Amino acid sequence: MNTMDNLEKQLICPICLEMFTKPVVILPCQHNLCRKCANDVFTASNPYLPTRGGSVTSGGRFRCPSCRHEVVLDRHGVYGLQRNLLVENIIDMFKQESSSSKPAPERKEETPMCDVHEEEKINIYCVTHGVPTCSMCKVFGAHKDCEVAPITSIYQTKKTELSDGIAMMVGNNDRMQGIISQLEEACRAIEENGRRQKTLVCERFDQLYSILEGKKTEMSQKVTVEQEEKLNYIRGLTRKYGDHLEESCKMVELGIQTMEEPEMALFLQNTKPLLKKLADASSTAHLDKVERGYENMDHYSADFKREGKALRSLDFLLDDEDEDEEDEDGEAGTEEGEVAQTVSGGSAVTAASVQPSAPQQSNFSPSAAKSAASS
Repeated sequence: MNTMDNLEKQLICPICLEMFTKPVVILPCQHNLCRKCANDVFTASNPYLPTRGGSVTSGGRFRCPSCRHEVVLDRHGVYGLQRNLLVENIIDMFKQESSSSKPAPERKEETPMCDVHEEEKINIYCVTHGVPTCSMCKVFGAHKDCEVAPITSIYQTKKTELSDGIAMMVGNNDRMQGIISQLEEACRAIEENGRRQKTLVCERFDQLYSILEGKKTEMSQKVTVEQEEKLNYIRGLTRKYGDHLEESCKMVELGIQTMEEPEMALFLQNTKPLLKKLADASSTAHLDKVERGYENMDHYSADFKREGKALRSLDFLLDDEDEDEEDEDGEAGTEEGEVAQTVSGGSAVTAASVQPSAPQQSNFSPSAAKSAASS
């Protein structure tokens, strides 16, 4: 009996929960279904496919209720699935063996009895209250005014409803699984797109850093060029004044030596050329004079308030700004070309030509900052 019970468990359809009803079809995953149950599952999973006589007549797909493996059908539908003749033969042999053997006594004990009339079996169904009951309850009991039906017909009806409900739930589970797969794919796409966009944003900022670094180098070079020119000029002028001072000191020593000459005639002979040399040495007309403010470098002033405001307002482009991006990039290129033309080699600074120039403002405009950010 244990062997027969175990065999019966292996012959239970996972949809209708009854023994397989012929014909039995085998799925690609090697699980078995009643053809009717397979058709119910297939119909629930493909509600919009054309049907004929309650069966889907075109190809589609559904999932095996046992292992969730996806089964793809051709245009024949479930009728294109291979029949499992071995299982059908085993079912026939099981039924013959069951019919030849005596029914187990415990099977009789499983027949439910009425709670009110304990000796009466439950053999009818009260449609009004939706509960099974016995014939005595219908004649004398609480259900004498109710509508009743044979329990076998209600059993088949409810069993069909439960099978349809299970098939529908299987189809709903398949759809839910599909939605979950789509959501998981959306999560992966969001993660990938987020990583790609963050990389692009970092590249844009690296380009902006490169532009700012280049402008810093360019503007610092301008200041360095004029600084070196002025330092070279001042150092050269310092050497000239030093040479003139050294010559004057020699004239002073020569004058002191002449003052000590006791011979008047010799003194007078040396005095005339010495006085002329002293007069020449005391004159600085041939030396350049540094004008007031020559050491000032304030004309290289820069005010980046507007540019800083533009940088602080950096944000992602809106859809209506995409069309303006190319025009702004072209304007930025033109401005960078003009800035490059302003960079020139410094010329020598002389005393006659040194004048404080007008304050130079930064060529880094808000439009250039916006263009660099948008690019």
